[in-house]
Order: sequence, then structure tokens, then C-alpha cells
Amino acid sequence: MDQKLLGFLLVSFFFFSFNSPYSHAAKNNYLRQPPRKLVLTPHQGSKSNPQQVHVSLAGKDHMRISWVTEDKHVESKVEYGEQPGNYNAVVTGESTKYEYFFYTSGKIHYVKIGPLEPATTYYYRCGGQGPEFSFKTPPATFPIEFAVVGDLGQTEWTASTLAHVGSKDYDVFLLPGDLSYADAQQPLWDSFGRLVEPYASSRPWMVTEGNHETEIFPIIYPHGFKAYNARWQMPYRESGSTSNLYYSFDVAGIHILMLGSYTNFDKKSAQYGWLVEDLANVDREKTPWVVVLLHAPWYNTNSAHKGEGESMRKAMEKLLYKARVDLVFAGHVHAYERFTRIYDNKADQCGPVYITIGDGGNREGLAMDFEEPDSPLSLYREPSFGHGRLRMLDETRAHWSWHRNNDTDAYVADEVWLHSLTTNPACWDATPSTKDEF
Repeated sequence: MDQKLLGFLLVSFFFFSFNSPYSHAAKNNYLRQPPRKLVLTPHQGSKSNPQQVHVSLAGKDHMRISWVTEDKHVESKVEYGEQPGNYNAVVTGESTKYEYFFYTSGKIHYVKIGPLEPATTYYYRCGGQGPEFSFKTPPATFPIEFAVVGDLGQTEWTASTLAHVGSKDYDVFLLPGDLSYADAQQPLWDSFGRLVEPYASSRPWMVTEGNHETEIFPIIYPHGFKAYNARWQMPYRESGSTSNLYYSFDVAGIHILMLGSYTNFDKKSAQYGWLVEDLANVDREKTPWVVVLLHAPWYNTNSAHKGEGESMRKAMEKLLYKARVDLVFAGHVHAYERFTRIYDNKADQCGPVYITIGDGGNREGLAMDFEEPDSPLSLYREPSFGHGRLRMLDETRAHWSWHRNNDTDAYVADEVWLHSLTTNPACWDATPSTKDEF
């Protein structure tokens, strides 16, 4: 069979197989809004104007700026400075493009700029033309605030969630997988990039992959993640990783690890070996908080995706426990759920707090069906669209809040004060280092 014809049939099958919403029956009294239609965002500028602009942290004191142009001749350079229209620095970077069946991407630009001052607004222009953008760098010390949104998509609910996120200031955006829900329909990657640009161009967005980023087709695209890796380059090299699917970074006094649920994670894998080394190098006196993000949750009392993170949990949970990781965020399940501190399926004062936040606004709808009776490990659960905010006040205290998306308002439905595990002496008595133990 002709390869292009085979590709067309596979794409068609994939689209129609995965374009239907969930149909979980509710077992509670909540009245949830149904999924809403896609928001398709066109490009309004010329072929040479930047679009899909987003920024990310890229090692100490640096940021990576990415954008797309339809014009292949635009130079990959960024001019920037601390005053509007006054650019006292210019950096030239690199570019790439990719093909996916009949689709050819625009020119995808990457430019790493810095060193930059903390808590400072910079104004920048991409490719020597087009509109001026600005971003604010995160602070070097506490307090610092993160917006956390999983399974974002590009629906009317997504737009509402992003508006709620943008209504209050924050420093860094964290996304534990499932970005565009393109599912092999490559133009949806472009539409997603344009939708999030007002937010992603002004604050660093740090993401990891979900199942909707895989886009694997046997024989033709057996390794997957072609669009994701080309469009959303994260600081994996800066953190010693060999894959864009897992990496880490430091901001203020927090060490954040973005793990890959959809690449190898067993003890013989490159990801496992990297994780051992990464955790062993964390100095908890300098970075008192350690936070992990991944896509498929290790703990879940919803019937949706039940047990899908279990093999990764069995492979890596002990590493996180020995390193005294404070928080683990996951997506995948389209609902919100907060657990107590857990290790090996039991409440444990030295384990991480697990939070599922896969409720950003995806087109598949909400996962309504939670198990009954409630698990004593699960402290709050609700199938609603929303977003979270994690505010680290200092080396010991943090405040977590989950904001239900009520469309015109964002209602704080769940909140809790957290303390770093560095404050609990019982968790550090005779605890071997991660590297020595494994």
C-alpha cells in the first residue's frame, strides 16, 4: 500500500477513534458542565511575523524563547532589553521544522537569552520584526507562585481557565502533560500555540508530555513525540538529561522534576539512571522544596485511567520517598483530587502529597465516576474544570489552592497549608542518600 494512503487511513482512524468524549456517569450530586467546542485560533499577521511565542526557563539566569514563522527566511534572533522598544542585546539561536504525513510545519525558532536579572520585566522582539512582547523573570528567593494546570486542550473551557489563571499574577506555569490535544491533526498544534501565546509569552511555561503528545504510528512514526519535541523544547540538556521527555530545573528555593510517563522508566532505563543522579545532587539546605510533575497519576480513586500509573509507581516511588519529595502533581484523569502524604499505598508522614489536576479544559469532558466509599487517603476530590496555585512563602511553608472554574469566576474550592519535609526531623533520621541506596 502507498505510504501516503496508509498515512491518511491511519490518521483518519486515529481521529475518529479518539474524538469522542468520555461518558462517565456521576455518582454524586454535583452538576457538571459538559465539554465545550474547540477554539480554533487563526494567525492574523504576515508570514514573517512571529506566532505561537512562548518562553521557558533554560538553566541558571537564562530563558529560551520559541516562536514559529511561515516564512522560512526569517532569522532566528531575539532582541531584548529592560525598556520598551530599547533593545540593548541581541542573540541568534537555531531553528527546526518537521513533517508529519502531509503536514510540514513552519520554521520553529529557539533562542536562549541571558544572563537575566531575577524578578525583572524584559521586552523583546522575535526575528527582527513584528510586535513587541514582554516577560517577567521569576524571583531568586521566596515567595514564589506557580500556576498549575493539566490536560489543557483548546476549548471554550480552556479559554476560561486561562483567563482565570491570567487574572492574578504568578511566576511560573506548570503543565503535567496533554497540551494541545492535536492527536495527529498537526494544524491543531499551531492553533494551540496561538491560543496560549498571550500567557506563554509573558511567563515561563514548563511542561512535560502526556499520552496525547505521543502521536505514534507503527513503522512510520514508531518513536512518537515528533511535534512535541520540535515545538516545546525544555531544558533537558541543562539538567543532564538526554531526552526532552524528562528533565529538572531550579527556581528560587525549589527543585522541580518533570518526569516522562510515556518513555522507559524501569531500573535499566536512561530516565531511571538520570533520576537517581538528579535527586542525589539536590542540596536540601539550598533547595528546601522538591516537587515532581508527571502525567499518569500513581494514586487515583477515579475509574478513569485506573492503574495506568502503577508500573511507574512501582519502579520509581521508592526513589522519590528516599529523597523526601514534597509534592507530586499528575494529570490524565479529568478531575481534581488531593491525597494525604503517601508511600506504598499507605499514609506516611514522610511521603509526598499527591495531587491530580487533569482538569484544564480538554475536549473529552470530565471524569465523573469516583469510587465509593471514599478512600481515607483521598482528602478532596471533585470533577470540575479548574486550575491550581502553589505559593511557596518561604523555606518551610507553602499554600496550595484549587480554583474551580465557574466560567465568570474562579472559586477556591480546596486549599491547604503545607510544610516542607525538611522541617520534620523524623523523616531524615538514618535516611540513606538516593544514590547510595540505588
